Amino acid sequence: MAYKGVLGDVKRAVALKIPERISVFALSQEFDVKWYGKFSYEETILNADKLAETHIKAIEEFDYDWAWLQVDDCIEFEVLGVGTKGKGNILRATCDYLPANKETLLKLKIPDPHKDGRMPILLEVISKIKRHFNDKILVCGRVAAPFSSTALLYGLQETMMLIFSDSTLLKETNEFFAELQKEWGKAQFEAGADAIWLGDCIASGHLLSLKQYSEFAFEPCRRLVQEYKKIGLLTFLHNSEESPSHILKHTELGVDAMNVGPGIDIAKAKEIVKGKTCLMGNLDPINILQNGTPEKVKEEIIRIIESTKKEGGYLFNTGECLPRETPEENIRAMVEGVREYGKY
Repeated sequence: MAYKGVLGDVKRAVALKIPERISVFALSQEFDVKWYGKFSYEETILNADKLAETHIKAIEEFDYDWAWLQVDDCIEFEVLGVGTKGKGNILRATCDYLPANKETLLKLKIPDPHKDGRMPILLEVISKIKRHFNDKILVCGRVAAPFSSTALLYGLQETMMLIFSDSTLLKETNEFFAELQKEWGKAQFEAGADAIWLGDCIASGHLLSLKQYSEFAFEPCRRLVQEYKKIGLLTFLHNSEESPSHILKHTELGVDAMNVGPGIDIAKAKEIVKGKTCLMGNLDPINILQNGTPEKVKEEIIRIIESTKKEGGYLFNTGECLPRETPEENIRAMVEGVREYGKY
């Protein structure tokens, strides 16, 4: 069950030291909503009581060491005028993007997290979960990193074209989002979040060369991380990264931990970040958790733990989001495996 030492264990891992035990995280929100079964996903994200209730019940049932409040990628962009679509158990996604031009940028205003759109719902959920568990779990809020934020405003295609057609607009929009996400993260911290899930998948090596990443995505993200550090907010970076050169570059951001994608061997990732940044990841949510057996899950847990446990500096997590149809017994096998083999 949730335990009082979890925050201390996380902070020791982040400091590249050895915790009492490896924390068990999972990108499980879609699975958790399906498992709980009382509300559709759309109903859940529109109501603070339902969203908090679902997370609390899942944490108590499956013994996660955190509340991962990713919710969806739309919260701060809806209030800027970006269209979104979602229905029933289909997650909301951005659509109907704003024109990629200077006029759009000049009209943008930083929203009020306590009043605008669904932002107050997330803040209320953070507070409810923090009050329920106190410090027996880590409460993790969420923001999109500046480059990914720009892509969620203008759309992926238009944002990529700006690299070549109007790099000044791209950089200026990134700067706007560095400020917006600073305020949004600060509000979540004040509501009770211990950490922020800093999503930047659009800036990953799947889409940007290392040169492009370094020129357009790195610096505004680094400055945002430094702002979070000033207030004591932990930052967990997720690019679903699998490129060794990009992972090495990410160690310069100053994040407290980085969650790598399932496509890189965890031992190789640990060697890249060794002595630089705490590693998170990277159990395969489809090939292992959805399509495997409890025995296969345990086998993979042992491999991951043996590859990362030595010398500390590691937090267990899945490499990507859990599918809704993941077998319940495989989630239990995952948590039990880390509990058994993740002790020091």
